[in-house]
Parts: sequence; structure tokens; C-alpha cells
Amino acid sequence: MAQVIIGDDCMIGPNVGLYATGHQLNPVDRNLSGYAEPIKIGNRVWIGGSVTILGGVTIGDNSIVAAGSVVIKDVPENVVVAGNPAKIIKKIEN
Repeated sequence: MAQVIIGDDCMIGPNVGLYATGHQLNPVDRNLSGYAEPIKIGNRVWIGGSVTILGGVTIGDNSIVAAGSVVIKDVPENVVVAGNPAKIIKKIEN
């Protein structure tokens, strides 16, 4: 079992999927076992509606994930990401 850790003061839109489990790629092994990887969401993160976040991903403090994005790798602090797969489209200046 993998943890999903959500920081303080986060906003999470509707229909967000946090998928902390996965499966083997090899078709022979696929049904034998799965695995779990944690998802970590930092403080003051805004996740738009219908976002998908896969296991093993960390989203840094103050970042924004645009609606409909698919997050497959870590997101640094203070950025806006969007798309499938999610990519940095803007840095957030304090």
C-alpha cells in the first residue's frame, strides 16, 4: 500500500485521480503482482479538475497543475504544468 500525502492549504478540483498503484509491463507477469508508489503533494498546490497523477510523483510547493493534465513525473516548486504528459509552461514568481 502506498501513501498519498497532501500538504497544507491545497486546492483539488473535481474528478481528480490519484493512482498510487501500477503493474508490470511484461504480459506474463502482469497478473502476478502489482506495486505501489507514494504520491506527495506539497503545500499550497492547486490541482485543477480532471487531473491524473500517477504513483511515484512529487508535486512541489506552490505549484499549479492545469485542468485535464496527466502528471507522470515530478513537478518542481513554483511552476505551472499542463498537458499530457504535463510539462512546465510557466514559472511562478513570488
